[in-house]
Amino acid sequence: LMFKGSKNYPPKSFSLIVQRNGGIDNAFTTKDYTMYYETMPSDRLSLAIKMEADRMKNLLLKEEDILTERQVVMEERRLRYEDDPESLLYEEVKAAAFKVHPYHNPVIGWMSHLKGITPEDLRAHYRKYYCKDNAFVVVAGDVLPQEIKRQIEEAFSGAPSCEPHDEYVPEEPPQQGQRRVYLKKEAKLPYLLMAFKVPSFPHEDSMALEALAGVLNGKSGRLYRSLVREKQIALEVFASYDSLSRDGFLFFIGGTPKSGVSPEELEKALWEEIRRIKQHPPQERELQKVINQTESSFLMGQDSIFFQAELVGMFQVLGNWRLMDRYLEDLRKVHPEDVQKVANKYLIKEHVTVGVLEPVEAK
Repeated sequence: LMFKGSKNYPPKSFSLIVQRNGGIDNAFTTKDYTMYYETMPSDRLSLAIKMEADRMKNLLLKEEDILTERQVVMEERRLRYEDDPESLLYEEVKAAAFKVHPYHNPVIGWMSHLKGITPEDLRAHYRKYYCKDNAFVVVAGDVLPQEIKRQIEEAFSGAPSCEPHDEYVPEEPPQQGQRRVYLKKEAKLPYLLMAFKVPSFPHEDSMALEALAGVLNGKSGRLYRSLVREKQIALEVFASYDSLSRDGFLFFIGGTPKSGVSPEELEKALWEEIRRIKQHPPQERELQKVINQTESSFLMGQDSIFFQAELVGMFQVLGNWRLMDRYLEDLRKVHPEDVQKVANKYLIKEHVTVGVLEPVEAK
């Protein structure tokens, strides 16, 4: 809807103007923020600033556009989640893991929510969140900072302030025992997913958790080496952790069992690998390889001006964009014993949420 026209830019003109000026634009939503971006020649940046300010102040939000986009999002949900068994399992596991925190809800929304959205709901959401004191403007590239700051302040000077509203986010209570989700769905293969609640950056344990995921994940990681290559009981296995969440999120471990192996047998084998890392920390060389790979990926990504701007915005959502400077510093301080400590602290059977996808035949 942000591309459907504003007071000074007619419907469908926003992206067309960007393209005609040698740029690209798009938007995406995560569990913590929505990001709109334009990549443009620096001498055309003032145009992007004016356009963004106009759609913050004067978005049209026509009823027919709202109803059309609602159908588009509903169809996207069907394709990406309800018709994709693994994605649906992730959604169900996250909803089971979080009972009161907003992370309980999928980014795209539940189908029942989408069906019930009215034009007035969208307008109220726009007035509540699309306001100058709830937004960060990030500029990266060959620009004069003071001049760009002046242009931004001038363009957004008439943008509305946010309406007063309760910003309270309920704290997720401690998990009292293991939770399990069984999803019977038409699928080619079974799938197993284990989710553990963990803190996010800049928590003191976050970089050790990042290193733990690196030690376990990948084709040279412990899980693949043991369960795919050696024991040959899985087709794929993985570990993943998103350290850059605004609130604590989840550490995932899972995979696809080989034909003839049940998800329960794979789960048992994964717990054995978890037991091993709890008892025996990674070797210095093993850990250093993970740190080097993470550092290289973090730095090489910043070869892109777009990724530089995105990183600044992501860290600002965490609380302060200057936390970027701490990310690699904290990572380099991780020792093998730190990895062992967080495995023992967070990868606990009583606090896991397990999801199992059980394939069924097509009706």
